[in-house]
Amino acid sequence: MGKRKQIKDGDVSMGGTDAAGDSSDEDIDMVNVDFEWFDPQEVDFHGIKNLIRQLFDVDAQDLDLSGLADMILAQPLLGSTVKTDGKESDPYAFLSVLNLAEHKEKPAVKSLTAYLQRKAAATPSLSPLATLLSQTPTPPIGLILTERLINMPSEVVPPMYTMLQEEIAWAIEEKEPYNFSHYLIVSKTYEEVESKLDAEETRPQKKKKKGTAEKGERFFFHPEDEVLERNALCKGGYEYSHSQDEGRSDSKRAFQELGIKTGGSMILIEAGRFEGAVKEMAEYMGVGAQ
Repeated sequence: MGKRKQIKDGDVSMGGTDAAGDSSDEDIDMVNVDFEWFDPQEVDFHGIKNLIRQLFDVDAQDLDLSGLADMILAQPLLGSTVKTDGKESDPYAFLSVLNLAEHKEKPAVKSLTAYLQRKAAATPSLSPLATLLSQTPTPPIGLILTERLINMPSEVVPPMYTMLQEEIAWAIEEKEPYNFSHYLIVSKTYEEVESKLDAEETRPQKKKKKGTAEKGERFFFHPEDEVLERNALCKGGYEYSHSQDEGRSDSKRAFQELGIKTGGSMILIEAGRFEGAVKEMAEYMGVGAQ
């Protein structure tokens, strides 16, 4: 049975706006949401599988998502889910770690490792990672998989990383295989691209929109990635293997004029720098040490 995890500084709440959509300092209606952290449990299978699918975007079709979800659930004392309606509800966020060396022969990990190695080998800034993943035997790399629904506040993330560190320490004391040499975080970034809808407009006098991003500029879906990259041995973005549907960038335009093109991202951190990176992340995101 999954248990509720203890967060020393209490639950995270997120603010809202008033009914008119204004965010004045004098009159703001706050929406308080109590988040609960749990160990992964069987009821989370579909929720975690869907979040992994969201993490890998269009390339998720090449991976064994069910197998990965099963492996995460097979180690319930390692990693966390975040929920709002009790332990039987669907997770809104999750974080876990898989030992690539320990599970190298399992089909789900074998296909995922091969995928990550191909992407790293094709990205010059990720060449140290490509070298590590090609070694025999496979080094003890801890693959961190984490994703959350798009409207989740980022403040829920540092507690999950802090608890993961504690759980890894306990597992090592019990002689379990979680003494990693490196941590590999898989994530997502995006580029702003010209909207297809705007390109179809026939107004020749239309001027270039303000705020147009520089070509190739990467933006983070997960703000914590900015801190993790500062502590990385290597990091880099990569293009997905499968093309995105025409007009897909426009479907991601929410509240902005430019379209969005998503891409994968990998961050490799040496184990000795991981604790410092997590502390820096909590400070950066305004979350006290747990």
